[in-house]
Amino acid sequence: MIQSLLLFVVAGICEIGGGYLFWLWLREGKSPWLAVIGMVILGVYGVVPTLQPATFGRAYAAYGGVFIVLSILWGWIVDRIAPDKYDLLGGWIALLGVLVIMYAPRR
Repeated sequence: MIQSLLLFVVAGICEIGGGYLFWLWLREGKSPWLAVIGMVILGVYGVVPTLQPATFGRAYAAYGGVFIVLSILWGWIVDRIAPDKYDLLGGWIALLGVLVIMYAPRR
């Protein structure tokens, strides 16, 4: 379970980080090299979820919840926008969904 959660975090950092570098290039006029680096990181993101033990649909459904939480954290740390109580509540609900989807006992 720990390895699986770490893979979700790595995938999330790759997706958000790669997308952020692309954002900096397109929206803020930064160096095109940021877009190139962002595309490479997004390529790594495409590989990381394949290391999950779950099926594609289940892994990506659960990853959506992790992405929500990591996006809230990214906004707080990088953009300096503190989450409000509804962001935090929504993040916890999403994380609970991840745990149910990925780790609930099945027959």
